[in-house]
Amino acid sequence: MTKQTLFLLTLLFLSACNMPAAVPTPTATPIPPTATNLPTETPRPTATETINPTETPVPTATLTPTFTPTPIPTYTTLRAEVLQRANCRYGPGAPYLYKYGLVVGSSMDVIGRLDDASWVELQAIGGDNPCWVKADLVNIQGDVFSVEPVYPDKAPLPVSPYYAPLAVKDISRAGDQVTLTWYGQALRAGDEEYTGAPLYLVEVWACENGAFKFTPYGLSVEVLTVTDQAGCDQPSHARLYFSEKHGYGGPTLVEFP
Repeated sequence: MTKQTLFLLTLLFLSACNMPAAVPTPTATPIPPTATNLPTETPRPTATETINPTETPVPTATLTPTFTPTPIPTYTTLRAEVLQRANCRYGPGAPYLYKYGLVVGSSMDVIGRLDDASWVELQAIGGDNPCWVKADLVNIQGDVFSVEPVYPDKAPLPVSPYYAPLAVKDISRAGDQVTLTWYGQALRAGDEEYTGAPLYLVEVWACENGAFKFTPYGLSVEVLTVTDQAGCDQPSHARLYFSEKHGYGGPTLVEFP
């Protein structure tokens, strides 16, 4: 190596040692976001459901029916005088059992009647043993129709403890004629001492000439034919009894065809 070359290399080395060091480029320090510099998101409007107002129903006027109570009829007890000696019976008619006799001139209380007032139920004044008598055998003081109609619902016949109800054999109709037949019974030994009433009692409610009529029948045979026409608003029917001195076996209820 020549001196000249060595001299140039020395200059280059010294120049390199005296050069200033490279200054690093500063990096930007990130600034943490704060509540004030955060970007605010504009809220999107939410869909609002529009509620249509419902129409308030107008109450309709309700008619309140006016209750009219059915008037309860007022009945009375009348006084009656016995006009002639009479048989007072267990029911409203001659076919019924004899109960006791009435003395002429006796004063009695009239406490019940048939619908048509042809027979009345009476008892001694202040008594409790009623019986039935034909209305024209007593002098009734007052309007007999002001007395309560009681038969048959409120004045039942005495029931015999010794005889069963009768059994119906047949009931048939031919036009306006209805025929009822039944199986008979015989009286026990000792019961033949009778009070004169027939062995069988048939109570009939039937339509005749447009009127619904009650008729009692006393019989000693097991058959009865009655008239029953159209034109009444109640069903025709009958009640069948076996009659003996202690009372009645039955009733047996019979509906008309």
